[in-house]
Amino acid sequence: MHRLLLSQTTSVTRPLLVPLKHFSFRSYASASASTSANRPVHDFTKILIANRGEIACRVMRTARAKGVKTVAVYSEADKNSLHVAMADEARLIGPPPAKESYLLGERIIQVAKETGAQAIHPGYGFLSENAEFAQQVEKSGLTFIGPPASAIRAMGSKSASKDIMIDAKVPTIPGYHGEDQTIATLQKEADKMGYPVIIKAVLGGGGKGMKIVERTEDLEEQVSSAIREAQSSFGDSRVLIEKYLRHPRHVEVQVFGDTHGNYVYLFERDCSVQRRHQKVIEEAPAPGLSQELREKLGNTAVAAARAVGYVGAGTVEFIMDQDGTFYFMEMNTRLQVEHPITEMVTGQDLVDWQLQVAAGHALPKQQKDLKLNGHSFEARIYAENPDADFLPGTGRLEHLTTPAAEEGHVRIETGVRQGDDVSVYYDPMIAKLVVWDTDRTTALKRLVRCLDEYHIVGLHTNVKFLKKLALHPAFIKGDVETGFIPAYRADLLGSSSSLTNDNIALAVLGLLIPERASLLSKSSSSSSPSSSSSERAPKGYGRRDPWASNGARVNHESSRTVKLLVPQQATKDANGVEQPKKDKEIIVDVTYKRDGTYSLLLPSTNTRIIAEARGGGDKKGTFSAFVDGRFFPSVRAVVHNDVLNVFEGSNSFSLNIPSSLGDLGEEKGSGSLLSPMPGKVVKVMAKKGDVVKKGQPLMIMEAMKMEHTIRSPGDGTVSAVHYAVGDLVEEKKALVVIA
Repeated sequence: MHRLLLSQTTSVTRPLLVPLKHFSFRSYASASASTSANRPVHDFTKILIANRGEIACRVMRTARAKGVKTVAVYSEADKNSLHVAMADEARLIGPPPAKESYLLGERIIQVAKETGAQAIHPGYGFLSENAEFAQQVEKSGLTFIGPPASAIRAMGSKSASKDIMIDAKVPTIPGYHGEDQTIATLQKEADKMGYPVIIKAVLGGGGKGMKIVERTEDLEEQVSSAIREAQSSFGDSRVLIEKYLRHPRHVEVQVFGDTHGNYVYLFERDCSVQRRHQKVIEEAPAPGLSQELREKLGNTAVAAARAVGYVGAGTVEFIMDQDGTFYFMEMNTRLQVEHPITEMVTGQDLVDWQLQVAAGHALPKQQKDLKLNGHSFEARIYAENPDADFLPGTGRLEHLTTPAAEEGHVRIETGVRQGDDVSVYYDPMIAKLVVWDTDRTTALKRLVRCLDEYHIVGLHTNVKFLKKLALHPAFIKGDVETGFIPAYRADLLGSSSSLTNDNIALAVLGLLIPERASLLSKSSSSSSPSSSSSERAPKGYGRRDPWASNGARVNHESSRTVKLLVPQQATKDANGVEQPKKDKEIIVDVTYKRDGTYSLLLPSTNTRIIAEARGGGDKKGTFSAFVDGRFFPSVRAVVHNDVLNVFEGSNSFSLNIPSSLGDLGEEKGSGSLLSPMPGKVVKVMAKKGDVVKKGQPLMIMEAMKMEHTIRSPGDGTVSAVHYAVGDLVEEKKALVVIA
């Protein structure tokens, strides 16, 4: 069976489109005899994609393969984005905030009509599960590529959907889904069902507005936070409360329906491994399920879809106990982020299915025609810092290299290229790395290899974390549950093993090779035997000829000292306040020998290392090296903002480089609290003159629609509050000063 390859490399403006000829797409003409009067068949020639980033790019690839033109919409922040470059035409719809651009349904419909688009694909997020928008699209004479508004409305409300599922004999988990949203009622219902409980936004998804509460005394604070997140993300502050199962699995089923009354399931995905209630690694099929349980899940999911007259792509999510008992959790009435792994194990293009169903055709396949083949993983690569509680990050992708796409085996779903920015306004996902192979073990090995080849510089990412996760013995065995990351936190988070002498040698070579290459280049083009500067040398080392102080000349022996700083992981006190640690200093005495080798002496251990480099000095910072007789065939060293990033096979590490201008430090005052990430201030609980206690909440910031509480590092008096509600704050800026 062939699988789908819809990949994007990061080095081109417009992606190479791989022909989808290995798919047997159903002909529109051949289906005309079975079309329904409810939705006459009308082949699309142009569609508008009401989204951005990787999902917009994903839809465009299938559309183009089918000869359908695409219209992109974009905010001012996305003017130079990949999805704009890929589209046949693009229209600006507003400023960066989503509520002023991607959530403007009327403006998006207006653009669709102006450009002659016949249909709107909502992608996921934004307006994809907005029943009013879907209804407006249809009323305007356009086609909404998704389910009818009635189904979105029914399944979009977690409380209403539970009632529908109970009537349809679909098992549901105990909880409170009532309209009375007073704290007193919510407290009473939570106390009645017993702790722990989980709070969810009624119209929520993606972990927004979701809180786990372990004790009755914590409920009011967590409800208030959930209400704010729900209002910010979905425009609806209502929440529900459910009994929280401690070691469940999150298993979901891909379903499809058409306007002819046909329904199928395309098997299940396991999405149990999560952080902040958001998925990190997904796989299909779910490990360890019997065929009987798989069919029961699929048939139950179809029953849920039938209950609301569902049309198009949808995902029915279940929470599964360790004994295989499962309960309906919610239905996502859109194409899911993790849909590629279903495509890989079924050989079906789900976006093409969406286009066909929206055009009025019957489903391309019946249940008996759908077969599972092999195993697939998807790893979500985020701009975030796992070692700082997965704080989302923003910044420029200064360096980006990815594993090569392999037809049928590796897909990279992305909406960014090297040089693009991860914006504070949108989700911090950089890409989805999707792999397939014949079985779970082989597919997992392929995932690890591809993660080794994913190199990003310019911001924090979770690539190392994903690799640790994929290599964890429990994950390899398939023993997954939603508490996997907290359960194995010590194994998955924190700094890796200490640097080896080989690591230090490769780091020094990574710094010195560009300098030496520059020196050789200048020597060959100048009558002077030495050079005075280096264009490509790292900051702090290239201000002048690094060898000049010792009278260095090309092909002559010369010496210098290199200082590297090893970042030390900050610790947290009992109140969760970070206590930073000073970088560890490494001194290396370097002698460049006449034979082209480097002699490295580490005075702290009196260790001498002989190293030799091959190649290097190119824009990618790639070279090979011999270190004390050991060969390293491919090493990449990239310097950005006084940080040296080294990638070597399965090993990668970062070291700080002292700036030649000295450490200017961050903007802060005595006892100041710095912003842990870029974001917006949503609540201020302190003012100048307040006497505060250690651990007391002072301010709440929001980044990527997730809230982060800033707490006092100790007892004291507030001497300054630098930001107010609504202010946008950069990373490491002084928020509050405690005297």
